[in-house]
Amino acid sequence: MNALSTLVLAFAMSTDAFAAAVGKGAALHKPRLSEALRTGVIFGVIEAITPVIGWALGSVAARYVQQWDHWIAFVMLCILGGMMIRNGLAADHNEAAPPVGRHSFWLLAATGFATSIDAMAVGVSLAFIDTNIVVTALAIGLTTMLMVTLGVMVGRLIGNVAGKRAEVLGGLALIGIGATILYEHLKAA
Repeated sequence: MNALSTLVLAFAMSTDAFAAAVGKGAALHKPRLSEALRTGVIFGVIEAITPVIGWALGSVAARYVQQWDHWIAFVMLCILGGMMIRNGLAADHNEAAPPVGRHSFWLLAATGFATSIDAMAVGVSLAFIDTNIVVTALAIGLTTMLMVTLGVMVGRLIGNVAGKRAEVLGGLALIGIGATILYEHLKAA
């Protein structure tokens, strides 16, 4: 996987966290940069760890599915991308809650983990292709930290609508990465 693919993957993985952060920012009463950074660090660390866990699990299975690895990566990324697109297009039926001053660590960690399940699945896919998981995980974690920090800060201004659109774009990016992996493998064969 080249540097551009890693960067696109990192942004794709951060879009669902960005969407959640916009919602968290919208729920906060006048969020400060310190609260946005705190949220970004929590999400970023979780988002960096989960692809490594997925990669470790995928590495165990990689030798058994080596002839099909590109198809597995393609299908998994397309499914995850489709789910992100569906979630981004789904109507949000949450009733407006009164703004809070600060979210609890456990609420942020649970939300961060929920938005990083796709990164774990991507990590499984990455075990089937030639990639440096440490570089990829760091790129995902740092990008997520930046996107979540930004999402919290602008959440009060733009609301949940922009976050949903970002999730759709992230889903499209995952499908594009999956198609690129499949194309490059089939072209080489």
